[in-house]
Amino acid sequence: MIPEIVPAGDAVAVRAAGVELFRYVVQSAATAFEGPKPYLHPVRTLAGDVVTAYRPHDHRWHKGIQMTATDVSGQNFWGGVTYVRDRGYVDLPNVGTMRHEDLVPQSTGFAEKLTWHTQAGEHWVDEIRELAVQDVDGDSWALRFGTELTNVRGGPLVFGSPTTSGRDLAGYTGLFWRGPREFTGGEVIAANGQGGPEMMGEEAPWLAYVGHHDEVDRASTLVFLDHPGNEVTRWFVRTTPFPAVNPSFAFFDKLVLEAGETLRLRYRVVVGNGAWDRARIESYVELHPW
Repeated sequence: MIPEIVPAGDAVAVRAAGVELFRYVVQSAATAFEGPKPYLHPVRTLAGDVVTAYRPHDHRWHKGIQMTATDVSGQNFWGGVTYVRDRGYVDLPNVGTMRHEDLVPQSTGFAEKLTWHTQAGEHWVDEIRELAVQDVDGDSWALRFGTELTNVRGGPLVFGSPTTSGRDLAGYTGLFWRGPREFTGGEVIAANGQGGPEMMGEEAPWLAYVGHHDEVDRASTLVFLDHPGNEVTRWFVRTTPFPAVNPSFAFFDKLVLEAGETLRLRYRVVVGNGAWDRARIESYVELHPW
């Protein structure tokens, strides 16, 4: 099924099967402290249920699904406060922005050009990302997300996380999903018989989050798949105090991107109706290989 892509002010709406699957906001109205960048919200199941949160009071810089980075050579493209070794979280003048430059429709989605700028105005990264909708069937659809990050700083860029700066098990950086508040306490299922909140910092080719909605008697399942060609991925995942999933590429170890080099990452996010069990998830993954 070919999705319909419709301009919607500072966003594009992507529709299929009679549902607006998501809005992709290209011109964020966020404050500088929140690290303005494009994001997907709301993201919906084919049943119409919203599976993302926007600007929650505890972390106002969390917006649906975003591609972001917590520590790039000391600059914070995530938003909010920065974790500093032996000091904790500190409000620093280092929150960068990701600027939308161009968007080109494609057959099942679109490609976008972005530039990353530090708070001081230095241009450090050129990004090309591609978003596509695939595998739309009766009760699920998938978002294919790819990005190419090219270092244009003129010197090395070092990607890290709060964990690489000394905070235990807080290795978040990269593609990040913040779930709706009613998903708090949800179920985590992962590949190879793994699962639960103890997946924090672990490796797995896929990880799923099952949550239940308020007001309607329904559940939803999101399955996050890491492409085998990516850099080493470890999962940042929380069920409390809020639901979040992030396949991090710099959880325990920093990643150095030399001048002129490009980091390529690919992921797939499956958005399903209902509470999928392990057998259902494994069957889906087997039937939809990379």
